[in-house]
Amino acid sequence: MSQTIRKAVFPVAGLGTRFLPATKASPKEMLPVVDKPLIQYAVEEAVAAGADTMIFVTGRTKRAIEDHFDKAYELEVELESRGKQAMLEIVRNTVPNGVNCIYIRQGEALGLGHAVLCARPVVGNDPFAVILADDLIDGDGDEALSQMVREYSEHRCSILGVERVPREDTDKYGVVSASPFAEGLSSVDAIVEKPRPEQAPSNLAVVGRYILTPTVFELLETTQPDARGEIQLTDAIAALLQRERVLAHEYRGIRYDCGSKLGYLLATLEYGLKHPELGSAFADYLRNR
Repeated sequence: MSQTIRKAVFPVAGLGTRFLPATKASPKEMLPVVDKPLIQYAVEEAVAAGADTMIFVTGRTKRAIEDHFDKAYELEVELESRGKQAMLEIVRNTVPNGVNCIYIRQGEALGLGHAVLCARPVVGNDPFAVILADDLIDGDGDEALSQMVREYSEHRCSILGVERVPREDTDKYGVVSASPFAEGLSSVDAIVEKPRPEQAPSNLAVVGRYILTPTVFELLETTQPDARGEIQLTDAIAALLQRERVLAHEYRGIRYDCGSKLGYLLATLEYGLKHPELGSAFADYLRNR
């Protein structure tokens, strides 16, 4: 099995109903945090970790994502004719050279597990990453996926990105039962989807970062839909535990849950304060308002 992670899957077919009406005609993944959409932060994290094939599992109304990562001929000509070289470079570097973007349509909204399974024809027999753009993680230069790729290179098994959450919030996440393995790593014994606090095996919650071996595709093929008719990635990972080692990595960084309005506002605030052009003026405004 490969020692590197070259392919990253982005499930982006969700409707983003919590942000209506903003997401009525525009994908939630295109919501900007200061001056970049959420999906671009996710792609940049994957590129920094060494991935060069970006696989977007899309749905209806998601064309804006494809357009964002496509070449914008008219815009580039306009910026070049006006001598706006800095802006031109920003537009041209939305996708770095050597990085390929592939789009797969998820015909029905059948859950995260189904979305990941849709990527199988492109991923093939390679290990791969899954990034949920809703979870914006600031690793301060050492991003969460890069940390996990280093662990994968050493241990060569599936790795889940986790963080410790308040016990009362376990019903919002997949939660693992795990035992110590190495510094920052735990060996996963079990995983439960959204357990009630009194039933949760721990407070180690899986967030939107995964490195998975291709074995998970076989298991997703036979995973039964839940009560809502969705195929859950958590269920396939639970089955994977019976066949392979799975590790949990407590990433270093700050996560902003941009699937919620409050988390999105907090991310905008913090990224605004650290923005190289706007940070100082924004901080002054906040101090003096």
